Amino acid sequence: MSSTETKKTTVGSVMRRPRWIAALVLALAIAGGFAALGQWQLERAVSSGEVTYGQTETVIPLDEFATPQTPVVETQAAQRTTVSGHFVGSGYEILGDRLNDGTSGYWVIGQFAVDQPADTYLAVAIGWTPDGDLARRTAEQLAANGDTVPETIEGRYLPTEAPNTKDAKAATGDISPLLGGSLQTSMSVASLVNVWPEFDAAADVYGGYLVLDQAPDALQPIASPEPDRSVQLNWLNIFYAAEWVVFAGFAVYLWYRLVRDAWERENEDDDDDAQVV
Repeated sequence: MSSTETKKTTVGSVMRRPRWIAALVLALAIAGGFAALGQWQLERAVSSGEVTYGQTETVIPLDEFATPQTPVVETQAAQRTTVSGHFVGSGYEILGDRLNDGTSGYWVIGQFAVDQPADTYLAVAIGWTPDGDLARRTAEQLAANGDTVPETIEGRYLPTEAPNTKDAKAATGDISPLLGGSLQTSMSVASLVNVWPEFDAAADVYGGYLVLDQAPDALQPIASPEPDRSVQLNWLNIFYAAEWVVFAGFAVYLWYRLVRDAWERENEDDDDDAQVV
């Protein structure tokens, strides 16, 4: 048996062949797509608390950014605002189980009739106290004054809370805590309109509520801090971004592996052809 030496094909020469150059272009295109998806996931991982409707600490009239009968959108939430009108004497209530800087207590809330647009109401969180009896007495005193004189109130506009099961039961019939009824716990506009005596189907209501900056002397102001604007990381999106980077690298590696397999097969075939029996 004799053998003839043949010149070995190099991996580089296989890579430079037109079909493998075309395959490389395809692999790079796929890798680029994966990299773009990774960048998109990385951008989603970083969420900013910046409010898009200007600065929330700039006081803006309520009717300039919010509309009655509509939900509070992200660009409106926590906006500091002013509104003119008067409190409705029959619209004062008490909410229980309300935390204020981590301490449980009670809110005194009221129904505010705004001047513009007419026949429109706004739920207002007036103040907080840890003493339930004090909250009840304060609400009774405010209610005894009847409809108050026109005034302009200032505070932070927040989205309504969802009613809970206890509130749903309390909202049937005459439930006013001032009359010895059940005590609600959530600042739900949907529940409040069912217990406000001076509210009918033709009236409108704002979808959010206002937390007053200044509380009556008997109460403490309700904590309503400025929204958190710190940058937060979503680690799940970061994990997805890393996965796309791995996929991009794998696309290029797969091309290299295919080229190397082709090179190895060619050399094996050359070695077999070189053997002469």
